[in-house]
Amino acid sequence: MHPPDKGGLDRFFKISERGSTVEREIRGGIVTFFTMAYIVVLNPLILGFVKDADGKFLGGGAAPNLAAIAAGTALVAGIMTILMGVVANFPLALATGLGLNAFVAFSIAVKMTWADAMGLVVLEGIIILILVLTGFRQAVFHAVPSQLKIAISVGIGLFIAMIGLVDAGFVRRTGVGPVPVELGIGGALSGWPVGVFCFGLLLVIALWVRKVRGAILISILVTTVVAFIVEAVAKVGPTVIGQNADGSNKVNPAGWNLNVPAWPSTVDAVNFGTLGQFNLFGSFAKVGAVAAFLLIFTLMLADFFDTMGTMTAIGAEAGLLDAEGTPPNTQKILIVDSIAAAAGGAAGVSSNTSYIESASGVGEGARTGLAAVVTGVLFLVSMVFAPLVKIIPNEAAVPALVLVGFLMMQQVKGIDWDDLEIAIPAFLTIVLMPFTYSITVGIGAGFVAYVLIKLVRGKSAEVHPLMWIVAALFVIYFAIDPLKGAFGV
Repeated sequence: MHPPDKGGLDRFFKISERGSTVEREIRGGIVTFFTMAYIVVLNPLILGFVKDADGKFLGGGAAPNLAAIAAGTALVAGIMTILMGVVANFPLALATGLGLNAFVAFSIAVKMTWADAMGLVVLEGIIILILVLTGFRQAVFHAVPSQLKIAISVGIGLFIAMIGLVDAGFVRRTGVGPVPVELGIGGALSGWPVGVFCFGLLLVIALWVRKVRGAILISILVTTVVAFIVEAVAKVGPTVIGQNADGSNKVNPAGWNLNVPAWPSTVDAVNFGTLGQFNLFGSFAKVGAVAAFLLIFTLMLADFFDTMGTMTAIGAEAGLLDAEGTPPNTQKILIVDSIAAAAGGAAGVSSNTSYIESASGVGEGARTGLAAVVTGVLFLVSMVFAPLVKIIPNEAAVPALVLVGFLMMQQVKGIDWDDLEIAIPAFLTIVLMPFTYSITVGIGAGFVAYVLIKLVRGKSAEVHPLMWIVAALFVIYFAIDPLKGAFGV
């Protein structure tokens, strides 16, 4: 007797084969969207207020065009995330890369026009795609020892937990003295928004340990309702409440970090003013070939290894890695990610890359590309209803990141801490990701330390040739500023 046909959707995405259900995939996709929807709001705030070398804002105008950046951000994120789900069948969402967008805005665009800067992003994506198609990027991935891959996953877990704590205001930068961060404001929790975060964190922990279905999504929705009530009663307002006479921001430290929970009064028309605003080779004429190549190299290394770490972490959390620690359809994942980098530049919203926040959807049960398709569709919907996305404050969404950080931390037991040849590189990988707020720095430090230790212990023959190449490239990456100085950049 043949088993019942579960339908084309189940067969295409291998939902039953991976131990999931359509309901779970949809729920996971929704959770991932809610966890990373902040980028639709945050990316315009990072890119929108920076003037290029010609004194113009992104999009070529004399005033910031935040609506166009938000629409472009949602459009590219939606299309590329759907492509990831359909082509690679992996529960991984993509959007404009945090850190990359700041680098583009503050280190590249100020030296040239925005179109030139986005042209560099497109070139970087094309180069990465070539490296994927030639098999080099995947070969590098296979050259990495499996326990270093575990360390990457654990480090990313701590990194996203730190993101959640910082975005909620639970942990803040001191800005003075020897201690870089502290609890709340002046060592104490202050303000209603951080209280809402604490409520959300306790709620998601309680639901999770009780094994409640949809724990993460329920916690986000319930905490959002609590945030609405708090704002209606306490009138907390945003963190930035205006400008001082000297042009600096007037700050309300106890305000909502990003979105103020309130119903929008109007829905703005969709504006795609940044699409196609790129000049492929304009940067070479503006800053010179050497400087342009160094900028591309910096972008490329960050993009190259962030995705490697992210897809490994997501695959590990979903239980999809093979015996070598490799996710299914690795080549397809990397191809889509590379296209996304170029697509982000072509759309004028900076390089798009894989998001570790996808782990929140995996934590909700997502195991296939159907979850990514759901997330992508919601991004496309958010183009029209962007103000509705703004009703979910960061403080309601980021408790999920802290929980997922714990889940990813559990993999640390797979590292042999008695073997110094792997333990020290793993340690550096894990601690430097949250401490430097960079996945790439953690991976780079781990790789360089691994090769060095093998060398000084007379075991250089055990190191894969590609690890030597990558470690050397990371040395260049860490020394990029002195190199720029040497070339007069």
